Amino acid sequence: MINIRNMDLNLLAVFDALFDERSVTRAAKRLALTQPTVSGMLQRLRHMFSDQLFVRASHGISSTPRAEALAGPIKELLANARLLVAEDDFDPATAEGTIKLGASDYLQHAVIAPLIVTLRQRAPKLKILVLPRQETGLTDLMARGEIDLYVANREVVDSDLPLLPLYRDRYICVARRKHPLKVRHLTIKQLCAFDHLLVHPTGRNLSGPVDAALAGVGYRRRVAAAVPSFHMLFELLESDNFITFVPERLLPKRRSAVRVFNTDLKIPPFEIVLSWHPRMNGDARHKWLRETLVAVARRA
Repeated sequence: MINIRNMDLNLLAVFDALFDERSVTRAAKRLALTQPTVSGMLQRLRHMFSDQLFVRASHGISSTPRAEALAGPIKELLANARLLVAEDDFDPATAEGTIKLGASDYLQHAVIAPLIVTLRQRAPKLKILVLPRQETGLTDLMARGEIDLYVANREVVDSDLPLLPLYRDRYICVARRKHPLKVRHLTIKQLCAFDHLLVHPTGRNLSGPVDAALAGVGYRRRVAAAVPSFHMLFELLESDNFITFVPERLLPKRRSAVRVFNTDLKIPPFEIVLSWHPRMNGDARHKWLRETLVAVARRA
């Protein structure tokens, strides 16, 4: 059993850097230490935890299962230790570091892009790393500090995570400008007469909320293609007489390129939320980021 009285907090900082960087050289640079010093501290960590923790890999080092289990608690402990000595105020104009944001393709366009524009103006020294939608393990990624803030549909966020509602969106029916349909209102029969496109990030499905709504009134559509991003969807939409449904927040910049239809189909709206790990609740920088992202999302 580890005697906590003999625990060196500096060793835990080295562990955290090694886990994040997956390289002794990069961890040493981050900590402003020499590589031999970090290697020596890794040996002490191995002795402390009775485990190899990190082993050589083709590109740097990889973590053992024991290190994976330790990463979240150690990061939380270090965050709490920093809070004890940190000043209460936070100045975005001089703040440095990297912010890790996670979101789907749709939310990268609708929320993350305008947030980056705002951060460039208000916190120009911060670097932003945008990660794609996470299908599994979101809470663990946040616990290990691999994601700071995650924007998503409320349905996909772990109910144990703190969250803030951002806005509600709805699906709008669109086609290319040259589509042969000249009416503004489509019956469900007209809607199902053309091939459809949809976005499915995992690439595992040819159906979505629109199909559930159609099934509820006894109809089916033919989905010609399910693509991983809205960028690809809009590119394909221009190529043929497809019909598709897209979140309304994606339309303002594309309004001139598409034709918008009203339909009789009742598709429930969906709620977008911001989530994070509870270990960051009291962090001044994180609180400022949350408040800024909420303001940007609601303004947009």
